[in-house]
Amino acid sequence: MTTPDHTDKSEDTKILHSMGYAQELARRMSGFSNFAISFSIICILAGGITSFPLAMATGSGFEATIGWVIGGVFALVVAASLGQIGSAYPTAGGLYHWSSILGGRGWGWATAWINLLGLIFVVASVNVGVYLLFQGLVAGPIFGWDTSAWGFWQQTAAVVLITVTQGLFNHLGIKTTTMLTDFSGYLILVVAVVLTLTFLIWGAHGFDLARLTTFVNTTGDAGGGYVPTARTALVAFLIGLLYPLYTITGFDASAHTAEETHNARIAVPRGMIHAVLWSLVFGFVMAVSFVLASPDLVATAKDGGNAWFNLFNNLPAPTWLKALLGVAIVLSNYLCALAGLTSTSRMIFAFSRDGGLPGSSLWKQVSPTWRTPVPAIWLGVVLSIAATLYSPAFAALAAGCALFLYVSYAMPIAAGLLAEGKSWTEFGPFRLGIWSKPFAIITVLGVLVLMYAGIQPPFDILINYAIGLIVLLVVLWFAVENRRFQGPPIGEAAIAKRRATIAAAEKAVGESA
Repeated sequence: MTTPDHTDKSEDTKILHSMGYAQELARRMSGFSNFAISFSIICILAGGITSFPLAMATGSGFEATIGWVIGGVFALVVAASLGQIGSAYPTAGGLYHWSSILGGRGWGWATAWINLLGLIFVVASVNVGVYLLFQGLVAGPIFGWDTSAWGFWQQTAAVVLITVTQGLFNHLGIKTTTMLTDFSGYLILVVAVVLTLTFLIWGAHGFDLARLTTFVNTTGDAGGGYVPTARTALVAFLIGLLYPLYTITGFDASAHTAEETHNARIAVPRGMIHAVLWSLVFGFVMAVSFVLASPDLVATAKDGGNAWFNLFNNLPAPTWLKALLGVAIVLSNYLCALAGLTSTSRMIFAFSRDGGLPGSSLWKQVSPTWRTPVPAIWLGVVLSIAATLYSPAFAALAAGCALFLYVSYAMPIAAGLLAEGKSWTEFGPFRLGIWSKPFAIITVLGVLVLMYAGIQPPFDILINYAIGLIVLLVVLWFAVENRRFQGPPIGEAAIAKRRATIAAAEKAVGESA
């Protein structure tokens, strides 16, 4: 099917109106910008570096490379499945809205909370990563600071400063945010290429492809205790898949910014799929370079959490080049979390627009000056900072944010699997055709496997959090929310009731239909 690459603003607005929502946010993002925001959140220079020790501590070079491909292909299937739904329903609510339409109010409400929790911990974990990367790559090596005494208070002060500045950039409008995330897209590609070449030129010990294709179970002591006890090869491999899947996540940002993107029905699925595809390709080549640069894979695995830093710091590359790469990696991670905050704030805004959060009347407000959901942005700032303050909870949930996000991805896809051809008969220009249901089944089964892997040691504390979250959501829904929460407008009658509200909301922000 041939579809034009560009539609005018009024067509996007008409589609939004047909779903019962006002064009309150400024529609200023191009298709590239929609791709760039997801690509920035994935940021192979974030999880691709900080989670590298997990791969080495589970299946050595095989897990870092072949495991990356397997996890990345699965992420591509998930992105394509989400893209098909996003093409039909291009709203800022994204997953929550899709689950509500395809699976009912309760399914949508649960999706919203699980997705929001995952998004908050993505921002929190990446910003702690910014601090740690600054400490390990810039503060000591470049500035010569002694950071050995840095602890909780230094980390907290740094995270507050980092997150508040990201909030300010988001506050100042989607144009400012888009400029930064567009730049981030190019930066990640350039730095990934230079970093890969640096490892290959100054670190590669021949091109022994057996390093990439031989699985070695390094759980327990062989992996420096990163995975505390020795496990079977199969379980080790499954745990190691969290390396690519922790990294290649957050691509639902393309959906959350749908109401700010031109030609959203085409741009949103394209943005998600391309963000995952190029992260898969460049991340694989980068991981190959890390493995080939290891003087001794056994020793690298035994380095545990320090595996990547030891490799990088021992490279005999020029000092100026390593310093430049260090700064660029820290900056890329900063922009990754900035894009994550954009996505989180749009989720808060969209859920609040339908009365889903306590204090929704405040969080759904849009600044007429900046055309951004300012209260939602600052709520995202506060929540992501707060998430870092209790170390045991943060450590567990930071590791589990990929788990929560992928569960929230599977929820609308599972609902669509059951609804397709029945209650779901309206589709967008992007269709999977005969691959729709097979991809949905792969997604659901894959996420079930991920759930199993994600609660294995050292992440087993997530069992308690997951059970607690499920119980809390069930109790809240049947005790309160089932009667209070109406969900997004579904059906002609509900959408018709919103018409006056739509006009008033657009007038308040100065939008002319």
